[in-house]
Amino acid sequence: MIRVLIVDDHAVVRHGIQSMLTLEDDIEVVGDADSGMQAVEKARSLHPQVVLLDLKMPGMGGALTCRAVKEVSPRSRVLILTGVDAEQDVMNALEHDADGYLLKDAPAEELLHAIRVVASGQAYLQPSITRRVLRRLSASNGPQQPLLPPQLTPRELDVLRLMATSRSNKEMAEAMTVTEETVRSHIKSILNKLRQPNRMQAVLMALRLGIIELE
Repeated sequence: MIRVLIVDDHAVVRHGIQSMLTLEDDIEVVGDADSGMQAVEKARSLHPQVVLLDLKMPGMGGALTCRAVKEVSPRSRVLILTGVDAEQDVMNALEHDADGYLLKDAPAEELLHAIRVVASGQAYLQPSITRRVLRRLSASNGPQQPLLPPQLTPRELDVLRLMATSRSNKEMAEAMTVTEETVRSHIKSILNKLRQPNRMQAVLMALRLGIIELE
């Protein structure tokens, strides 16, 4: 079972998501919270596998809540739910180790898929939000990254492109007709070559450098 904690300051949103998730055989809602502080306390006691976290909350914002949740429950994965106008907030959340993000108005099927992807230890990036984040990154001031990272092999490029679509390791393996172990090996090599700590940051770096493009 995927243990989920729902965090949103709107009761209607929390209850709506909970009603949807309770219909799934592999997902259990272990609690909900209406503020960042409450989310941290519940994460500390419940240790959910996935925290669905609203970015726009009064008091402690989503980015700080994400970091605090990770501190009290390091194994919890944080999936950000955001509005269409929150590019800067998404960037802040990424800096605090969010594991995925998608729009609040995403279809139910996509939310369920994102929860399962994040719960499996992988990153989930909704392409429309990724494009907005990349536009903000490209417009930001400051020194740019080196033009090119160490050379990636054709197979590693294939894996990177699939990573950008938020497919699971199993789905990537099936698409490439290889084993999941081979996919994991390619991902490890990609992270090392791009000098990034996780898959999400690796995909964002590759997109920013123009190594791959979103479908």
